[in-house]
Amino acid sequence: MEKLQESLYKLIVETSTNLPKDVRRAIQRAKEMENAGTRSAMALDTISNNIKMADENISPICQDTGMPTFKIKTPVGVNQLKIKEAIYNAIEQATKDAKLRPNSVDSIFGHNSGNNLGAGTPVIKFEQWENDYIDARLILKGGGCENKNIQYSLPCELEGIGRAGRDLDGIRKCIMHSVYQAQGQGCSAGVIGVGIGGDRTSGYELAKDQLFRSLDDTNQIPELAKLEEYVMENANKLGIGTMGFGGETTLLGCKIGVYNRLPASFFVSVAYNCWAYRRLGITMDADTGAIIDWLYQEGEAGMKHEESTDDATHTAQREIVLQAPITEEQIRELRVGDVVIIKGMMYTGRDAIHKYLSDHDCPVDLNGQIIYHCGPVVMKESDNTYTIKAAGPTTSIREEPYQGDIMKKFGIRAVMGKGGMGAKTLAALKEHGGVYLNAIGGAAQYYAECIKEVTDVNFLEFGIPEAMWHLRVEGFKAVVTMDSHGNSLHAEVDKSSLEKLAQFKEPVFK
Repeated sequence: MEKLQESLYKLIVETSTNLPKDVRRAIQRAKEMENAGTRSAMALDTISNNIKMADENISPICQDTGMPTFKIKTPVGVNQLKIKEAIYNAIEQATKDAKLRPNSVDSIFGHNSGNNLGAGTPVIKFEQWENDYIDARLILKGGGCENKNIQYSLPCELEGIGRAGRDLDGIRKCIMHSVYQAQGQGCSAGVIGVGIGGDRTSGYELAKDQLFRSLDDTNQIPELAKLEEYVMENANKLGIGTMGFGGETTLLGCKIGVYNRLPASFFVSVAYNCWAYRRLGITMDADTGAIIDWLYQEGEAGMKHEESTDDATHTAQREIVLQAPITEEQIRELRVGDVVIIKGMMYTGRDAIHKYLSDHDCPVDLNGQIIYHCGPVVMKESDNTYTIKAAGPTTSIREEPYQGDIMKKFGIRAVMGKGGMGAKTLAALKEHGGVYLNAIGGAAQYYAECIKEVTDVNFLEFGIPEAMWHLRVEGFKAVVTMDSHGNSLHAEVDKSSLEKLAQFKEPVFK
């Protein structure tokens, strides 16, 4: 039991901190395709450095370590209850060691268990097989990309690409639309797993199962192999790009599986995964639980981690230092495309904070301040101070119902997250004098290094991810993607990619 738990703990830590080689190769190809000096080139450079830092620090690649999902094959006769117990213990230890963020929240009462254990968490899928060893695989899929999963029921009408029928061409249209609708909110460039057929539940499970495949494999069904190739070639013509900034690479991989279906139902289910594609596996001795081999680590990593200069990566953008309190006059000077370097204080605030502030006062004076949509991984030290171990942005659109009102109520001048916000927030930015800053999604180590001190924390009762952390930062870089003049890069890319989606209306597969 001790050796089994040790092996599973190693699997969890490696999955959280060490990106698989097939994913590294795909990111390197994306870097080589991107045009130098663009926002997407800057984002890919940051992503590459973040991967290296996570390796060196043995810390989470992304602060949202997601819903741990295990897929385990065991020989007949192996006690699966003992494996489940070992997983629970390993998950709890990894959370305590800040390799996982506490992510298990009671859906009725909002209480965070603090150890990633609770009803339905983690997800563990067992299967028996004839081999004499255990195959254990783990995927850590964060909430931002999980929220961009989508399921289609054919036939249907799809925005931009028209009618999708019950055939291979209809499936093609659904997949292309699924990439369009994700935009930058799922931390593109991403990977999609597609499940054709099944029922509502099994279709989604099949889609997520495809994410356990290697990016380098070939589909055994020729028609699906051809469809995967088509999607990879054409999804990258939509121009959504890394983080939704526009660019040459929107998709890193597409894997498709198929189930039989009921005559009355035809589902196409898509599981979207971010670039931080944390998926690893091990084989273990069935008697001792010792690791025999690691999976998904074949071949060379193929990633280059050149130290880039500002001149090489940011030739197209201005760089402006922001230090709170920020005045309205300073905000009105900013334009979409500007790169800001934040120095001084900022405060985290996610779903629970925004809901609370809509009805209550704030214990901190937020006038002229910056709110960061972030749920960090935090380690409490022996002297009762806190260290931020990972601190990338969360998807901002969830705060759309609250954001504009809260900015005006408290005098907030900048909000920062990923993926952009909607028309209500854009109108408030123009009226109030505010900006939206897009940080690089998943770059949790890159940003954690910019955090020099945690000076205080409020609302710990909401749980570590949802608390308001007071952060003193230096060199914290983000891009203005919504300004106080009514401009939104996200709206522009959405409109442009929708227009490009229309070119794929005509049948391809007869």
